[in-house]
Amino acid sequence: MRLPSKITSYSESVISKFPPVLTALHNADTGVLALYEATMNHFSSIEEFLDTLDCLYALHKVIYDADREVLCYVA
Repeated sequence: MRLPSKITSYSESVISKFPPVLTALHNADTGVLALYEATMNHFSSIEEFLDTLDCLYALHKVIYDADREVLCYVA
């Protein structure tokens, strides 16, 4: 996971990737693959996307609904 530091700029950090993911989830609950396809132009790799999801989950900004198999935005 890349956090902003003296070496890593904000735009290269995982934190700068939060808005596109949260915007997509704010519009509608979405499966992981569909979310990646909708936001993939903001990520350089699938690992970066997964790091972003990990951070958002740890911060309680998204939850995973296992019954519907979708990610949900938490207000």
